[in-house]
Amino acid sequence: MRKAMAEAPVGDDQYGEDPSINRLQERVAQLLGKEAALFVPSGTMANQVALQVLTRPGDDVVIGVESHIAWHEAGASGANAGVQFTVIGKGGLFTADEFEAGAIARGHHVFPGTTAVVIENTHNRGGGVIFPQADVEAICAAAKKRGIASYLDGARIFNVAAATNRSIAELVKPFDTVGVALSKGLGCPVGSLVAGKASDIATANRARRRFGGGMRQAGILAAAGLYALDHNMTRMPEDHANAKALAEKLVGVKGVIIDMNTVQTNIVIFRTGPGAPDAATVAAKAKEQGVLVNVFAARTVRATTHLDVNREQCVKAGEVLAKIVAGG
Repeated sequence: MRKAMAEAPVGDDQYGEDPSINRLQERVAQLLGKEAALFVPSGTMANQVALQVLTRPGDDVVIGVESHIAWHEAGASGANAGVQFTVIGKGGLFTADEFEAGAIARGHHVFPGTTAVVIENTHNRGGGVIFPQADVEAICAAAKKRGIASYLDGARIFNVAAATNRSIAELVKPFDTVGVALSKGLGCPVGSLVAGKASDIATANRARRRFGGGMRQAGILAAAGLYALDHNMTRMPEDHANAKALAEKLVGVKGVIIDMNTVQTNIVIFRTGPGAPDAATVAAKAKEQGVLVNVFAARTVRATTHLDVNREQCVKAGEVLAKIVAGG
């Protein structure tokens, strides 16, 4: 990947003249079955650019519980897009009926009015759970009927494809606009893309500029994405298997609360019970032994698997975490 980056043909992307960026955007648009795509530095910028395209300040946006767009973007949706959220469902998932009940009709002189619905798939804080495709299709159809835009925070949609054997294009077809990340399971150092109608992506390009996301010779980053699409997509099931292997070391351990039904892709989330160390203590002690995990809440820990860790390391990480929580 680094060799490909070093050898990438480049130009000035702000003028649309970087051949590597153009190639990546065209390839991802084709992969997703959308008219056009735009490269951005991060998944957060992808989400924020999408809100700029689909909403106006004062609008309401329907999302699932603990969605990335609300929890992990430093309040950007309120600060930048000026939107508010209606949160529905459970564990990051929701149904078309729940969406219909949560959406706010437009045109009222008091109510904000829902103009977009966001689905996160897989859902990060839900433990990497896969959003059922039947629900995706029903929600997007209901949104379209009401004139509400649909957006997929598909930072980990490649993991969904690997786990379900569905094509990327099939998974994202119901959505008006889609964001995907290169820096998750695909293993790139930088980058995400927003895709959708050509007219929306033209608007997105201006929004990206406002956020400071316009770049010059960005082809060195695009080259990493192109390499990843060629070499790192088919290996993702390994990450899923490794996550299960890690999680299995935690099942039944005193002080560990874990739902194996949520371990569907490359994320493992568990909680520590009363009397067990809190999440910060677990993370600190694990780091001392070379295991890096995230603290998601006072008693919630997240681990992820990826191409830089093998099965043996993941099993060892599970054993380390289990011993720490159990008080060893």
